[in-house]
Order: sequence, then structure tokens, then C-alpha cells
Amino acid sequence: MRGDRLLSILIQLQAYGQITAKELAERLEVSERTIYRDMEALSSSGIPVVAERGQNGGWSLLENYRTTLTGLTEEEMRALFISTSPHLLEVLGLSKTSKNARSKLIASIPSIYHKNAEEIWNCIHIDTSGWRNRQEKNAYFDVLKQAIWNCNQLLLGYERLDGSSGHQLVNPLGLVAKGSKWYLVALKNEDAFRNYRVSRITSAEILDVQFSRPKDFHLASYWETSTKAFMDTLPTYEVCVDVDPSILPRLAFTNRFMKKIETKSNKKGGWIRVKLTFDTKDEAVGYILSFADKIKVVEPVDLSDQIIHQAKAIISLSKSK
Repeated sequence: MRGDRLLSILIQLQAYGQITAKELAERLEVSERTIYRDMEALSSSGIPVVAERGQNGGWSLLENYRTTLTGLTEEEMRALFISTSPHLLEVLGLSKTSKNARSKLIASIPSIYHKNAEEIWNCIHIDTSGWRNRQEKNAYFDVLKQAIWNCNQLLLGYERLDGSSGHQLVNPLGLVAKGSKWYLVALKNEDAFRNYRVSRITSAEILDVQFSRPKDFHLASYWETSTKAFMDTLPTYEVCVDVDPSILPRLAFTNRFMKKIETKSNKKGGWIRVKLTFDTKDEAVGYILSFADKIKVVEPVDLSDQIIHQAKAIISLSKSK
């Protein structure tokens, strides 16, 4: 325990230059007397710690002294060295930069850790691209990045879900990758946060007007709250179906907002009773039709009627060719 604390003190001194015994005691949750004993131990071991008295005084290291110790635990090493998604880095134009940074990061830590760091990269790889490698970067992606870095307002051309389009003046705050999809988070009218699907941006013009980022805005926290609010407001359409056991493992393999909420055995004919939820009735119709004769609707009745009607329309269309 004491060895960890001494290492923490060294890292604090390197990070802040000068720090008081009281501040160190509060950060490490020990008494000031303990800090003074630790300083004596560091000095005895050859670490050049010096104390400056007075109102603006405190402990510091001699000028130009740096230790090669990192203070990283094994779990911290793993968290730091896990590779970021190559797909996302490529879209951001940071693939080569990331490789260079990784080499520098390894070079900056003690050689005893080099092998561990390289093994971490060989044990875990994160790939956020889809199986069909559908990338959503569009022609204005670099423009968005530039506006975000420089805090310039943007005039966006945007195509809405209903097919209509228009222009909006926004203050761009950040880019978020949700799987392989990219979203621009921005302030509209300086008081309303908005999320824009990057693939639906039809134009982006950087204006010669800068803005100030909100001081209390944190992109990751905002996105987490925004995502939860979006999921909570999604419409819900619940369906009860009987399914052939052969397709049970496949029920969750869909891009739709579908969720399997209950499964129970149904001895009659070997079918299995399942409850599913969808966004809309149309989503349910398309999904159930995709399994042909391996799934049948129990409730609601009007959904079964619509599926039958849709199936007859497909047969009629096929016969007319």
C-alpha cells in the first residue's frame, strides 16, 4: 500500500509541479503527517523532492527531474492499450496518426511493460463496421470536423425522414459514432440540442462566425441521455406469435427495433409461444412475413388479417408476371 502511495505522490508532483502536503493528504486520503513521512522516504531513496515554505509554498521535484515510472496498474494498462476501432479511425482520418501515437506510447513507458502492451493489442480487437462494410461517411464529413475543431457556425442542408429538405444554422459540438452510423450533435438557435444523421446532410457551409461552446456540455453524457430519451419515446406494438422451434435462434437477428420479451413452450404441434414488440404495425407485418410458414400470429387479430391480405397481394403480383 505504501509503495503505491509513494508512486502516486511522484505522479502528482510531476503532473502539478508544486503541491502542498494538505492537498496531497486530501487526494490520497491520509493525514498530513503521513505525507511528511512519505516525503522523507522518497528523499532517502534518492528522489529529489524539495519543500518550499510560505503561503505559496509546497512540495515539488527538482527542475528537469522526471521519473520513468508510469504508476499504471495491469487493468489500467489494458484499458489504455486496447485498440480503437480501425474503421472509426479511418473515417476520422486518424488511422496513421493512431499508429504513430501507439508507437510513441509504447516508447514512453518502461521497457518492462512493452511486451504486455503489445500482447493487449493482440488479444482484443474492436471492429465497429458491419458485415457488408456499409460506411456512412459523406462528402461533408471533413467540413463538419473542421467546424467543430474551430467552433465555426455551419449552414446545413438536411434531408428529413419524410423526404423533405431544408437549411439550418447550427453550432456544431461533436460527432458520435453509433455502430457504423455517424451523428452530428449541434445547437440549433443556441438553445436546443439536435442530432443530425451525417448520411442525410446534403450540404455544409462553414460560416465566418465563431461561437462559444457551452461550458457545462459533455458530449458523452449528453449522448447517453439523448439515447435513453429516444428509446423511451419509441412507440411500442406488441405481438403474440407461435413459431417453429427451428427459427427461434434467428428471431433476434434483425436491424429493426424488435425485442423478444417472453418465450414459453406450447406443446400443441411443437410450436413455441413468443411475445414480440415492434415500433409499428408495419414493422411487425414485414418481419413476420419474412419467416413465411414458420411463424403465425395469435394476437392481435387485425395484424393476422393484414398479413393475409399482404400475402395475397404478393401472390397476385407474382402470378401477373
